Amino acid sequence: MEYRKLGRTDLDVSALCLGTMTWGEQNDQAEAFAQIAMAKASGINFIDTAEMYPVPPRPETYAATERIIGNWFRQQGDRDAWILASKVAGPGNGISHIRDGQLKHNRAHIVAALDESLKRLHTDRIDLYQLHWPERSTNFFGKLGYQHLANDLFTPLEETLEVLDEQVRAGKIRHIGLSNETPWGTMKFLQLAESRGWPRAVSIQNPYNLLNRSFEVGLAEVAIREQCGLLAYSPLAFGMLSGKYENGARPANARLTLFTRFARYSNPQTVAACSRYVQIARDHGLDPAQMALAFVTRQPFVTSNIIGATDLVQLESNLKSLELNLSDELLAAIEAAHQEQPNPAP
Repeated sequence: MEYRKLGRTDLDVSALCLGTMTWGEQNDQAEAFAQIAMAKASGINFIDTAEMYPVPPRPETYAATERIIGNWFRQQGDRDAWILASKVAGPGNGISHIRDGQLKHNRAHIVAALDESLKRLHTDRIDLYQLHWPERSTNFFGKLGYQHLANDLFTPLEETLEVLDEQVRAGKIRHIGLSNETPWGTMKFLQLAESRGWPRAVSIQNPYNLLNRSFEVGLAEVAIREQCGLLAYSPLAFGMLSGKYENGARPANARLTLFTRFARYSNPQTVAACSRYVQIARDHGLDPAQMALAFVTRQPFVTSNIIGATDLVQLESNLKSLELNLSDELLAAIEAAHQEQPNPAP
């Protein structure tokens, strides 16, 4: 396993991070425990979750993922072996069951969310606490273009950082991170932190895969120059890049089969581009999923690649992506495909 510095901290995180958002929905506790054990045996020391998980969010399963992880820590007693990341939810549709449904990144919501996460996770601190998505209206979750709302009311970023600073000083959080953020938001958080002496974001968790390389446009330079590296989520584009959905296939119990709401990668341009990447992998004798993961992990702005699986066969295959050395010829084919159809999935 390869390890990389988490921002400017003294923490070394594995190049692959164990994603958990299916636990409590598509995976039960026993299956989740088996995934944790396999990941740990492979050298993974980084696990990412969120108060909102599992997805899709439902009142009946709210926070089940954190409870499962907490049960593992309680049973195995290995909390110190892990770098634990979680997230506080922001406002949005379909999550009215989380607190009052009018979520804010203010003192009341952050403190309440953090304290409940700590209880569920059976721990006294979270190593990386992230804002799951911006409270303000901006372009995230499938939006490439920005449309300004002059009357947008959101918690001042100063208040959010001040509260997070209090939690760091209290020992409940070690470091803070951003998620689904924009270049403006990332730089504003960094500027405020440096000017006020507040905690500095050490990472940004955004989507990044062969079908959506928008991170490269404005955030890659930020990630490298500011040492606020990418924690890449959705590296397989909801499994599309594995090839299992080719020709309209819908395998039993697969995410896109079970949940029609996940439509980010279903437009015709994306489907066509996906088929081309799958074919590139096969032309070079590679597993499409492993190629897609290896492409993400090798990027200089990526701190860790968040892999998720619903069974051990998938997880084992994902772990083997670290063994791939992508040839110049293959990378040229990927780049040619990207130039012809850049970022078909927002």
